[in-house]
Amino acid sequence: MQIALFGATGGTGRKVLEQALASGHAVTALVRDPAKIEGLPGLNVVCGDVLDQETTSRCIEGSEAVISVLGSGVGAEPVEAQGTQRILEAMQTNGVRRLIAVTSLGVGDSRAQVSAEFQQAMDTVLQPIIAAKTEQERLIRASSLDWTIVRPGGLGDGPRTGDYRSGTDPTLMAGLVSRADVAEFVLRQLSETTYLHQCPAVT
Repeated sequence: MQIALFGATGGTGRKVLEQALASGHAVTALVRDPAKIEGLPGLNVVCGDVLDQETTSRCIEGSEAVISVLGSGVGAEPVEAQGTQRILEAMQTNGVRRLIAVTSLGVGDSRAQVSAEFQQAMDTVLQPIIAAKTEQERLIRASSLDWTIVRPGGLGDGPRTGDYRSGTDPTLMAGLVSRADVAEFVLRQLSETTYLHQCPAVT
């Protein structure tokens, strides 16, 4: 499949990129620093910013699906909401319908699925990021696209194991999950419709 990928140089995005290419997908990734991922077979790199509409549209043109793993560090200006708005507009322009976006457990109606300590962080140091992700999800839900929002729990750098829990059960609590396992779940959604217009947790 031809995939447009946003957030490819982040921890989870890099795992999505590696596994997508290993599975034979062709990927076009929009990145600010091409040196971080250049030279991988099957990868087309578009240099630019997701907040630039023309560049974002060029990344999506010709794709069959879009995967967004946009993320922001603490203290940085969050890009999740504004970037997603550009992605949604570019998808409509290019006639691409399938969107898989990674946000986080704790966002939206999943607040009760994270610990009290994380909830406190959401209300303080993480507040700008959570607000951006909340708006990101609202924008996606309001679109007419074939979307799935993936909400991982706490992310770790362990190996791909296939040993994780996923689903829309509201009693599924956040736990540590490897970025590689999250990437596996994300890529599975390309060929599955189980969670179409749903927000499964991965933990």
